[in-house]
Amino acid sequence: MTRPVLLLDIDGVLSPYGTPQPPAGYTAHPLFPGEEAVRVNPAHGAWITEASTVLDIAWATSWNDEANELLAPLLHIAPLPVVTMPPPPFDPAEKIPRIAAYAQLRPLAWIDDLHPPQAHRWAATRISPTLLITVDPTTGLTRDAIDHVIAWAEALPRPLRNP
Repeated sequence: MTRPVLLLDIDGVLSPYGTPQPPAGYTAHPLFPGEEAVRVNPAHGAWITEASTVLDIAWATSWNDEANELLAPLLHIAPLPVVTMPPPPFDPAEKIPRIAAYAQLRPLAWIDDLHPPQAHRWAATRISPTLLITVDPTTGLTRDAIDHVIAWAEALPRPLRNP
């Protein structure tokens, strides 16, 4: 089995929304003129780095390359591969074919604040292990979610090694 991949959304996951004040630990950053400030928790960078010891991580967000340009420096992480999404606004189900093409047969964990019903159906029919974690967009990514993904990846079967 190959190394699993973790796909991360940003809006609602790494940048919670829907509340007047950011949750504890988040700082607002005005990254996009004329839009709401992006809420960033610097602890997420350490969590992403920790998860990268057992998973390959990529962005799966409408931010596309701006995730590396704008958010990665705030999280103090190296740029990540990008699963290119259509220009917003788009139906969340439009992520699925792009994610499927990126993941191919690799085990996949996908953290998003909106997994449409089509994502659950797709995940249930994959032959490779698949974990969807849907986070509350008002809370964002939690330590429990990262711990769950890491434990899931560590529990996957490992390839046999030749002596």
